[in-house]
Amino acid sequence: MPVTVVDVHDVSKQFVVRKQKSLKESIVNARRGRLYEERFTALDNLSFSIEAGESVGLVGPNGSGKSTLLKTIGGIMSPDEGHVRVRGRIAALLELGAGFHPDLSGRENVYLNAAVLGLTRAETNRHFDEIVDFSGISEFIDTQVKFYSSGMYVRLAFAVAVHVDPDVLLVDEVLAVGDEPFQVKCMNRIEQFQREGRTIILVSHSAGQVSEVCDRVLVLERGSIVTDAPAREALGRLRLDYQNSLDATRGPSGSIDVKNAPVISDVMLTDNMASQPFADFQLVVPPGTDLSIRCHLWFPVAVPGWHLEVSVEDFLGQSLLTVDTKTHLDLAMPLLDNSGCTITTTLPDLRLGEGDYVVSASVRSEDNTTLARLSRAALFAVRTNKHSAGAIYCEPTLLILQDEASNPAESTQ
Repeated sequence: MPVTVVDVHDVSKQFVVRKQKSLKESIVNARRGRLYEERFTALDNLSFSIEAGESVGLVGPNGSGKSTLLKTIGGIMSPDEGHVRVRGRIAALLELGAGFHPDLSGRENVYLNAAVLGLTRAETNRHFDEIVDFSGISEFIDTQVKFYSSGMYVRLAFAVAVHVDPDVLLVDEVLAVGDEPFQVKCMNRIEQFQREGRTIILVSHSAGQVSEVCDRVLVLERGSIVTDAPAREALGRLRLDYQNSLDATRGPSGSIDVKNAPVISDVMLTDNMASQPFADFQLVVPPGTDLSIRCHLWFPVAVPGWHLEVSVEDFLGQSLLTVDTKTHLDLAMPLLDNSGCTITTTLPDLRLGEGDYVVSASVRSEDNTTLARLSRAALFAVRTNKHSAGAIYCEPTLLILQDEASNPAESTQ
C-alpha cells in the first residue's frame, strides 16, 4: 500500500515588499506604512501529496514559488495558511553554503551541518571519512570554508546531506554548480537512493536533469500548480509556455516593421504512407518514414535574400535536425512582394527513435535575423517495435559464432 511521506494541504505564503528606499523615508512614512508596501503571493493555495519512493521535480519560471515551496516542505519557512506534513528524516540542499559557518573549517562544518540534519556526534564520527572522501576536498578539510569556491561548498554540503540516511532529499538547483565528474557522482548517488525507495524532490532549470531524475513533475506559475503530470508531458507544457512567452515578446526584428513582417501559416505534415495532412498527434509513423513539412509563407513586402529554416525537436526542446534553405541547401528563394508561396521540405528515411516530436519553422533575413517564427507548428509521434532505444532507431541483427570445444589443459606441439 502506498505511503504518503509529504502532504501539502491548502498552503499559501505571502511576503511583504516594502517601497521605502532609505531610513528617512521609513521614519517619515511610519504611520502610513501600509501605503508603502505591497504583498507578494509566493504560494497560492497549493495542495498535493508525494508517496514514498517518488522522484518529483518542481519546475517553472523564476519567481514561480519553487524555492519557497521547497523551503516550506523542509520546515525552514512556515506557511501563512494550510499545513505541510513530512514523514521521516529530511536532508535539504537549498542554497549555496546554507548551514555552513564561514569562519569554521570544513571539518567543523561537517559536524555542524550533520547536527542540524539530525545526526549525533557518534554517527558523524562513523561517517566522517566517507563524507570527506565523497566530497573530494580532503586536502582543504581543515581550511576555513570562507576560502572555498562555490564548487567546494556544494561538494561538502552534498556529501553531508547524502550520508545522513535521509528518507526525503530536497535539492534546489545546487547540483549545477559542481564540475561534471562531481555531477556524475551526485547523479549516481541519487539513482542509488531511488533504488532504495527514498523520496527525492528536485528544483532545477535543467530539463535534461529533471527528465533523467524525476518520474513526476509539478509545473508552477505565479505560486500555483498548473500541471502535475509525468516528466515528459509536464516539461512539454513548460516549454510551450516558455516559447509562447518568447514569441510574444520577440516579434520581427531588423529593418522589417511588425505590420510588414512575413507570416508563416498552414504548416502541415505528410508521410509516404498516407500522403494526407495531419494535425496534432494524428500523424503516428514508424521509423524510416519520408516526412514532408509543408509551410505556407506570405510576404506583405519584398525581402531580398530571405531563407526558410525548419527543425525537428524532441518534446524537451532539443534540436534533432535542422534544414536551412540557404545555409545547408544553398538555394535562392524567390522575391515575393505582397504574395506568398508554399514550400515542402521532405526528410527521407527519417529514422527517429520512439517518442513525440515537434516541428518549428522560421523565416530569416539575409543577415540571419529572425523575421517570423512559428514554434511547435506541427506535432507527430514515432512508434517502433522497441528493438532498440534512443534518438535514432534501427533493427539490429546479431551473428553469434561459438568457439569450438577444446580442452584448455591440452598443450599444442
